[in-house]
Amino acid sequence: MHCHVEKFGLVDYAAALELQREKVAQRKAGAIPDTLLLLEHPHVYTLGRNAREENLLVSGEWLASRGAQVFHTDRGGDVTYHGPGQLVGYPIVDLTQHRRDISWYMRSLEEVFIRTAGDWGIVAGRSPAAAGAWVGNDKLAAMGVHLSRWVTSHGFALNVNTDLRYFEWIVPCGLHDKGVTSLAKLLGRPIDMEEVSERVVEHFGGVFGLEVVESQHSKVES
Repeated sequence: MHCHVEKFGLVDYAAALELQREKVAQRKAGAIPDTLLLLEHPHVYTLGRNAREENLLVSGEWLASRGAQVFHTDRGGDVTYHGPGQLVGYPIVDLTQHRRDISWYMRSLEEVFIRTAGDWGIVAGRSPAAAGAWVGNDKLAAMGVHLSRWVTSHGFALNVNTDLRYFEWIVPCGLHDKGVTSLAKLLGRPIDMEEVSERVVEHFGGVFGLEVVESQHSKVES
């Protein structure tokens, strides 16, 4: 099976939501194959279906004054942050062509980031208490997905060169006793985003048994 990979650079969160809706409708109709959208977002905080408002530690107005937006979304999970230096991925995958098992899908996504971290000599793993890829007590990659007729949307956020100070204004993923980290923090130097993107694409194809084909898309209409 094939998977189209589309890379867009920096995309406003609202525009990315609309793009996902379009791709999900096309995937349901069989008009496109499985698709992986890769991008970065300007500063934004998103709250999933199970989010608790108190996990946003400051007001939306205060965040807006510092250039950050707040969105409520239909993905799973609690509150998280997206921003420059973070690789965000939205897989639009028809699980009827793989396994109709959301737990399998989540564990498979985790495996992508465990392998990616390993490419830089970092030992990442899973937590029995929360989804994502972890290095010790710190989350390296966050995950939150939505499922409609077995087609996935939303997805993951891998901290590459992320400014981790932005996590101080939330309880990340609603976990009071956990921290966050990034590849740059763990390695003590900035990491090339394109190289990380290429490794994620490679491991995504390997884990899900997909032949990946990159499409040349660089702009989303907002």
